[in-house]
Amino acid sequence: MHVSAIIAAGGRGRRLGAGVPKQLLDLGGRPMLQWSLDAFRSCGRIADLIVVVPPEWIDAPPACLRDERLRLVPGGRRRQDSVANGFAAVPETADVVLIHDAARPLVDTATIEAAIDAAAEAGAAIVALPARDTIKWSPGGATAAAGSPAGDAARTVERTLPREFVYLAQTPQAFRREVLRAAVQLGLSGVEATDEAALAEQAGHAVRLVAGSVRNIKVTTADDLVIAEALVNAQASGAGARAVGSPGQPTFRIGSGYDLHRFAEGRRLVLGGVEIPYDRGLSGHSDADALCHAVTDAVLGAVSLGDIGAHFPDTDERWRGASSVAMLRHAVALAAGQGFRLVNVDATIVAERPTFGPHRAAIVASLARALDLAESAVSVKAKTNEGVDATGRGEALAVHAIALLRRDG
Repeated sequence: MHVSAIIAAGGRGRRLGAGVPKQLLDLGGRPMLQWSLDAFRSCGRIADLIVVVPPEWIDAPPACLRDERLRLVPGGRRRQDSVANGFAAVPETADVVLIHDAARPLVDTATIEAAIDAAAEAGAAIVALPARDTIKWSPGGATAAAGSPAGDAARTVERTLPREFVYLAQTPQAFRREVLRAAVQLGLSGVEATDEAALAEQAGHAVRLVAGSVRNIKVTTADDLVIAEALVNAQASGAGARAVGSPGQPTFRIGSGYDLHRFAEGRRLVLGGVEIPYDRGLSGHSDADALCHAVTDAVLGAVSLGDIGAHFPDTDERWRGASSVAMLRHAVALAAGQGFRLVNVDATIVAERPTFGPHRAAIVASLARALDLAESAVSVKAKTNEGVDATGRGEALAVHAIALLRRDG
C-alpha cells in the first residue's frame, strides 16, 4: 500500500504573537515543525512527505526543510486551498493520503499507523478524543474573543449536549485517495470547512473515528506552547513512560530481525562492521552487512518503526555501498527518540563457511560501539545449517537477531 502524507505548515501563527511563524518556534531544542517531520519520517509506512509552506519558503526554506526527501509546495489563502495544493503534489500511485497540522508536534507513530489502517478499511478516518467536559451549546451573540466566552454578556446557554456523543477532532486525518479527491474538489467549488473530514462528510463519505491522544496537542496560543514544552520535558525525564506500563515501572520491548544475502564474487564480506577474509562477499545494495541489517530490524521492530528497507530503500542511490553500521546507529537514535535504550542484543549467524570464531571478539566489539552497549550485552553466535537449503550449500548467509529495549518509568 502506497501512503503519502501532507503536513500543513503554511500558516503564520499570528494568534501566538511570537513575531516568527509558530512552526519555527523552539520546542525542546528543535523547531516545532521538526517534531512533526520526525514523527512521519519515523513511520516506515510513509512513502512521500509533502509539506505545505508559506510561499516565500519555497526558494529559501528554513534549515529543517532542507531535505531532498521532502517536497515543498506553497500554501493558499485558506487551509483547504493549502491542502488542495498539497494534494496536487501527491503521486497518482498513492492509495492512502494523510493530512497533519504542523501545529500538532507531538503526534506519535502508533497514532499515524492507526489512522492509515482505518482509512484503508473505511475510506476516511480522523484521530479524535472523546469530550471530557460538559458541552454547552450557545449559537447566539457570538462576539466574544475566542477562549473568552464570559466577555460577551449577551451569550447564554441554549442547551447542554450529551458529551458521550461529542468528539474533539485532531490530526492526522487519513483518506483513500478517491475520497480525498472528492473532498478537495468540493472545497475548491466554494464550500467552506475547517478540515477535510468535514468536506468528505459533505461529499457523502462516512468518516471513522480513531482514538487520539491528549499529548497530541494543537499549539495555537502561548499557553498551548507552555503545555507542549511541559509534555516534552516530561518525556525527556521518563515521566511520559508511566502511561504505558505500571506507575514508576520500566517498559520493555522486544524486537526480532532476520536477513539473508547470497554470496557473490568480487564483494567484501562484512559482518558487524568487520571485514572477514573470504574469497566472496555478500550481494546487496549497501555493504550487505547481514548482521547489522538483522540487528537494525530488531531494534526498529521493538519500537514499531518499520524495517530497514523503509528507512534505507535499495532504490535510493545514496545507500549504494553504504556502511550498515551507520544504518544501525540511525535505528538506535530513532529508538532513543521514542524514549527507549538498548539493554542487550543476541544474534546468530547461519553459514557453512567461513569460520567466524577468530573474528567473534572484533565483531562483538564493533557492534557494542554502534549500539552504545557494553560488550557483555552483545552476543554473536555462529551455526551451520547442516547442508540444508541455500545456506547449507554455501550459497548464502543468514542472520537471526533479537533486541531488548527499555524505557524507564
